[in-house]
Amino acid sequence: MFGNNVSKSINKTRRRFDLNLIKKRFFIPNENKWITLKIKASVLRTINKKGISAVIKEARLQGILK
Repeated sequence: MFGNNVSKSINKTRRRFDLNLIKKRFFIPNENKWITLKIKASVLRTINKKGISAVIKEARLQGILK
């Protein structure tokens, strides 16, 4: 997504709205292994709320993870 930086004197310069990506390692106790995921900060909040096992199970059902 794109937008403008607007200064106090109302000069406009183009800017980008990038995703808030985080590279994070998770331990999966069911499989007894570590995985590294590149996820958004909002997904990290979901993992903290539901747990990594539940989120991975949902992602596999949707076909996102193998």
